Amino acid sequence: MLVLITYDIPDNRRRTKLATFLEGYGRRVQRSVFECFLDQTEMQDLYQRIQRRVKAEEDSVRFYWLTPQSVAKSLVIGGEPITPPPSVYIV
Repeated sequence: MLVLITYDIPDNRRRTKLATFLEGYGRRVQRSVFECFLDQTEMQDLYQRIQRRVKAEEDSVRFYWLTPQSVAKSLVIGGEPITPPPSVYIV
């Protein structure tokens, strides 16, 4: 499932750390927006890891779960289309 993660973090250091961390989970599509294809277990793990990295009283992080139907109806102007990562890698 596609999870859209957005954040607003005023502290430069925490914001940079979170962005770098999220690059391991999905594709950055805007400065503070990531598209991540995750299953439920991965999503729960990511949520808990992010909770430990932010200050809830200062920061805002939002997770939007998008169904395959809503992803199919999404439109993109500029940038790359929404595409899941390959299911197989050949090494």
